[in-house]
Amino acid sequence: MLFLWEQFIPFCIKTYKVSNSKIIYSTDNSVNIANDHPIENEVTISEQKVRLHLDRKRGGKVVTIVRGLIHDSDKMLSLTKELKKKCGVGGTYKEKEILIQGNKRDIVKGILIEKGYDVKLSGG
Repeated sequence: MLFLWEQFIPFCIKTYKVSNSKIIYSTDNSVNIANDHPIENEVTISEQKVRLHLDRKRGGKVVTIVRGLIHDSDKMLSLTKELKKKCGVGGTYKEKEILIQGNKRDIVKGILIEKGYDVKLSGG
């Protein structure tokens, strides 16, 4: 007796499409992929533990680093823009950290406390 895989495979494999994901293939009927990727809830501003670090980059340039913020990238970019504008310096948002040029920890701390964050100076 010959068994043709071409006839069997389409009936065993189910194809699922999950938002923000690639296509998932499963042969198990009990797989429930609706809750496999829970949406990460954003932490409230007052619950976030923000740390302000001071670091030296190439050429001895000092950079203020804001770590511990938990927001989506759009919110982080807008916060970066606001901090740069109020400090009057350049900066960027990289790898879940905000980098502000110069030693601006006191100014950044005041701005973030005004917004309701729990801010502490760390290092440097």
